[in-house]
Amino acid sequence: MAAVSGARVHARAPERSPSPGPRWAPGPARPSRTTSLKPTSEPTCLTATGGAAVTAQIVDPVDETHPVDEKLPALKMATSGLQHVAAMYAGVVAPPLIVGAAVGLSGTELTFLTGACLFTAGLATFLQTLGIWKVGARLPFVNGVTFAGVAPMTAIVASAHDKSDALPVIFGAVMVAGLLGFLAAPFFSKAVRFFPPVVTGTVITLIGVSLLPVAFNWAQGPNPAAHDYGSATNLGLAGITLLIVLALRRFTRGFVKQIAVLLGLIAGSLVAIPFGVTDFGPVADADVIGFPTPFHFGAPQFQVAAILSMCVVMVVSMTESTADMLALGEIVERPADERTIAAGLRADTLGSALSPLFNGFMCSAFAQNIGLVAMTRIRSRFVVAVGGGFLVLMGLCPMAASLIAVVPRPVLGGAGVVLFGSVAASGIQTLVRAGLEKDNNVLIVAVSLAVGLIPITAPNFYHAFPETARIVLDSGISTGCVAAVLLNLVFNHLGKGREAQDVTHPMESGEELAPAH
Repeated sequence: MAAVSGARVHARAPERSPSPGPRWAPGPARPSRTTSLKPTSEPTCLTATGGAAVTAQIVDPVDETHPVDEKLPALKMATSGLQHVAAMYAGVVAPPLIVGAAVGLSGTELTFLTGACLFTAGLATFLQTLGIWKVGARLPFVNGVTFAGVAPMTAIVASAHDKSDALPVIFGAVMVAGLLGFLAAPFFSKAVRFFPPVVTGTVITLIGVSLLPVAFNWAQGPNPAAHDYGSATNLGLAGITLLIVLALRRFTRGFVKQIAVLLGLIAGSLVAIPFGVTDFGPVADADVIGFPTPFHFGAPQFQVAAILSMCVVMVVSMTESTADMLALGEIVERPADERTIAAGLRADTLGSALSPLFNGFMCSAFAQNIGLVAMTRIRSRFVVAVGGGFLVLMGLCPMAASLIAVVPRPVLGGAGVVLFGSVAASGIQTLVRAGLEKDNNVLIVAVSLAVGLIPITAPNFYHAFPETARIVLDSGISTGCVAAVLLNLVFNHLGKGREAQDVTHPMESGEELAPAH
C-alpha cells in the first residue's frame, strides 16, 4: 500500500465483485484538538493490497492554535490585560494595607510594601501563565496576595514584642511554607479528595468572616485614639462608598460591574476631599521609579509557631488554587488534569517562596479573574501575562503604588464590607454544593465554624496558652481549617461504617421519624 506521510487520506474504493483477498479498510487519522484539515490537492489514485484502485484526496493539516495559547493583537492584549489588573487590584492591595497598618508602618513604608506586593504578584503571574519546566499551569490565571494569610499574619504581628520584627518573622514563615508546598505539590494534586467542598467552603467562609472586623475598624477611622474615630463623618463616608459600590453592581453591566469596588474607592475618595480626610501626601513624597530592595524590612526570621501557621495557610491556598484550576480548565475548554494541577501548584508555591525576597507575601490564584475570563471569552494566557507585566511595572513605580495610600480608611472600610463579605459569600456558595443534607457534613461545618470564630468572638479565649501557641490558635482560619480537615477524615473517610443519614434540619438526630397516625 502506498503511504502518504504527514497527510490525511480520504479513500473510496470503486464498486467491484467480492474478492477472497485480504480486506483493506483505511482508518482515518484522528485529528488533535489544535489541528484542522483542509484539502490541498486533486484526488489521487492509489493502489491497495489486492490490486484494488482507490481514489484518495490529500489533506494537509492546518495549524489552529488553542484559544489558551493564542497571541492576540498588541492593542487588544494590552487593554484586556489591564482589565484583569483592574479586576484584582483592590484585592491585591488589601492584605498589605491590613498587615502594614497592624505593624504601624508610615505612609512611605506602606507604599513600599504595597508596591512590593504588586511586583511579586506580577512575577507569580508570569510563572503561572508562561511557565518554566514543570512550573505553571499555563492557564489564564492572575496571581496575587492571598486573603487566607491575612488573619494569621496579623496574629503574628500581635504576638511580636517588637513590631519591627513582625515582618521578618512573616517573611521567614512564608519562605519555608512556600518551599515545603513546592515539594508537596505533586503529592497534593493526588490528595484533593481530602479537601471536598465541605472543607473548602468552611475555610473560605471563615476567611471572609475573619476579615470583616478589619473593614468595620477601617470605617471608623485610621486611629482608635483620635477624637473623630467612629464619628458620623467617617461612618457616613463608609456608607456612601458602600452605596456607590452597590449601585454600580446593580445598575451596570460587563466590565464596569466587575470593577465596581475599584470605582467605588475612587468615587469615595473624591467625595471625601471636602471633608479634609483625603491626604495626597504619599503621592507627593513617592518616587516615580523605584525597585523593591530585597529584605527591605530586615533579614527573614524563622519561628516554629509562625511557620506552622503559614503552612496551614499554604494548605488552604493550595486547596483554593486546585478548585480554581479545575473551574478555569472547564471554562477555557482545556480541562486541568493531575499534571496541570501539580504544575499550577508549583507556580503558586514557588512564587510564594520567592515573594519575601522582594518583601511580598504568600501568592495564590485570584478567583475573581476567572469570572472575567468567562464574561469576556478571551481565554489567552498571554493576555493575563501582559496583565502580570503591568503589575510588575506598577511595583516599579512607587507613585502608582502610593495611590492606594491616598484612599481614606473610612472609604476603604465601606468597600471592604463588599470585598470581604463577597469572600464569605463565596464560601457559602461552595457549602451549598457540600451535601449538607448529610448529618455528618452538617456537624463538620458547625464545629469547624465554631472553632474558627473563637478568635473573633472571644479574642482572649486562649490567653492562658504560651505566646508561641497563640500565633496559631489566634488565627481562626488556621484552627478552623485543621478542624474541618480532621473532622472530614473522621466522619467521611476513616472506617466503612454506616452511611451518613439525611437530615432536614441541623437539630434533628438524622434518624428516620415514624409517620404520625
